[in-house]
Amino acid sequence: MLQKIFYILLLLMLPSVTFAQERKVQNKPYIDYRRLHYGFFVGTHMQDLELVNNGFVTENGEEWYADVTQYSPGLTVGVLAELRMGTYMSLRLMPTMHFGQSDLVFREQKGGELSRQQIKTTYIALPLHVKFASERFNNYRPYVTMGASPMVNLTVKKHQQLLVKRFDTMIEVGFGCDFYLPFFKLIPELKFAFSPLDILQKERKDLLDANMLKFTDSVDRVSSKMIILTFYFE
Repeated sequence: MLQKIFYILLLLMLPSVTFAQERKVQNKPYIDYRRLHYGFFVGTHMQDLELVNNGFVTENGEEWYADVTQYSPGLTVGVLAELRMGTYMSLRLMPTMHFGQSDLVFREQKGGELSRQQIKTTYIALPLHVKFASERFNNYRPYVTMGASPMVNLTVKKHQQLLVKRFDTMIEVGFGCDFYLPFFKLIPELKFAFSPLDILQKERKDLLDANMLKFTDSVDRVSSKMIILTFYFE
């Protein structure tokens, strides 16, 4: 899936390379001189959870291991406010919503038993990025971006095998290209996001069945990761 996303973005950028030697009439030549830019974006993303299993053995001799076995594309939507800080640098604020899920499988190593859990997420995120752009040539301008994205999950579900915390923060890095069209600016962007935080909730007062605690005890740490492909319209 990641390779497909990369190829799509590469194809979108090919014209900037093919026609790099030919000067053309610029569309919207003064748009980048505005102090403040506004826009919106839509896209897709893939969520992942990195689980650190510890080999915990229950009183009954069970040893459970957890892993993410299936990836499902999610929906990403948001708005953009970009502050021009210089010729090649700008500051971006992007209130965002991510709708997605992660599918977990718990496998007992001796008996081969399976237990499954689906973690659905509705994130409200507030990414703050610094954007570094190259000089514009014709109607193309590639860039790189990096920043942090604090977020809150509105759909944390209790009474399941694992319970994740409501709040998280991701470090995001990405790249994209501004395409200056006659009536608006189109910006495809690919971002890689990862969290340095442990979002596993170890205190499980929510559990109705004490036997379910074995799944939490079997995992030391859970951290979130995400690949995000978005299309900005400005």
